[in-house]
Amino acid sequence: MADTDVQLFARRKGGKKRQKVLSPKPNEQPCSQQREPEQRRDEEAGPGPGSSQPQTGIAGDFKALGLTDWLVSVCKSLGMTRPTHVQQGCVPEILAGRDVIGLAQTGSGKTAAFALPILQKLAKDPYGVFALVLIPTRELAIQAEEQFRALGAGMSLKEHVIIGGVDMQAQSRALSKRPHVVIATPGRLAGLLNAEPELKAGFTHTRFVVLDEADRLLDATFQNDLKTIFEALPPGEKRQTLLFSATMTQALIKLQQKALNDAYVYQAYEGLKTADRLKENYLFIPEKVKEVYLAHILGQLASYKVRSTIIFCSTCKGCHLLHQILEELGFACAALHSGKPQRQRQAALSSFKSEAVSLLLATDVASRGLDIPTVDLVINFDLPVLARDYVHRVGRTARAGREGWSLSFVSQYDVQLVHSIEALIGHQLQEFKLDEAEVLKGITKVYSARRAAMLKIADEEKENKDKRSKKK
Repeated sequence: MADTDVQLFARRKGGKKRQKVLSPKPNEQPCSQQREPEQRRDEEAGPGPGSSQPQTGIAGDFKALGLTDWLVSVCKSLGMTRPTHVQQGCVPEILAGRDVIGLAQTGSGKTAAFALPILQKLAKDPYGVFALVLIPTRELAIQAEEQFRALGAGMSLKEHVIIGGVDMQAQSRALSKRPHVVIATPGRLAGLLNAEPELKAGFTHTRFVVLDEADRLLDATFQNDLKTIFEALPPGEKRQTLLFSATMTQALIKLQQKALNDAYVYQAYEGLKTADRLKENYLFIPEKVKEVYLAHILGQLASYKVRSTIIFCSTCKGCHLLHQILEELGFACAALHSGKPQRQRQAALSSFKSEAVSLLLATDVASRGLDIPTVDLVINFDLPVLARDYVHRVGRTARAGREGWSLSFVSQYDVQLVHSIEALIGHQLQEFKLDEAEVLKGITKVYSARRAAMLKIADEEKENKDKRSKKK
């Protein structure tokens, strides 16, 4: 993507100094263990007497970053008393007008690092569309909108999220009103701009363009959509471009080396690694009894002192089937995958975050960035094909210095995937053993639930097919 004709940054001019690269100081805490600004107030206030939670070593407050009093007050009201490392590094540079690449682990406060300076600049010169934030998934876009709304509570902020699964005409009307901040997934925004070219006029004076989860947005998957969007934006010299990512990729490396004009690079990237307080186990079992083992483990969660669990599946179809099986077995759970309508996806996430259900089944749509404060256990029911996705998945637990547990189901077909994961993270997963005879006592019940689930899904598919036929 870095080699396409999409102009992300202002073109380099001769004689400009090299970009500044900020790496963590030796005494600073690894980014994977930094506090998140979105966490509860008691956590943001720092460790109390006798707490084992490590200190961040961050001095100063938000006022020292150059933020105005009203934004400092908003931060305080949200329990954000100290800036995180990425905020401390990036906020002053964005306020100074520089393009920025921020490389820091998930949970380090990247959203506030760009939202705060954008809101401060917007308050001085309010118009729409002032800022465009591009994000790869619907859930992350909704989450970013919520954070903008919370941080912009001290002003009459008009923000709107543009994502798939929502009525396009309603979104077109919203864009025509030119909200101050547009948070969008590339596919839906590009689709609207192609369908209604007159909407492009709203972006001709956009001051800020943000690519959040930039490593994913720079994949070839989004190339055509980004090209459409950037054609509607002012050139790099007339806007600030901010890229934030938790993962270093070749595309980002090329941008650092080639495409930047005096851009500031905040680099607290330590490579893909798992949290220090994460217990990583694998369970070696035959493929055909994975569901039996899962049901047994879920029935024992109380004895493991596990209150909340995310179960990752590789496909939407597999996730849906497993969800139906667990419901047949009496487990209260929610499912999050791209095959669900947006309203159902958001309802599933909300029910898990509010602790209405303690089990969330998900595809990799939930593996990055989602603000889920406490997850005790991550189960990889299906191992990811890409080792880096393992790191993102298990990163849902053991956040902000807490302990966490990940358990990966490994069948006879997955051994090479495990070796790839271990090579990436630099250590071996530890085997987790169960009494096979005890587990298999539940096989008849689980297989019966599976048959019932498959019949239910077949009925759903027939009903949906009939509805489509009637519409024709």
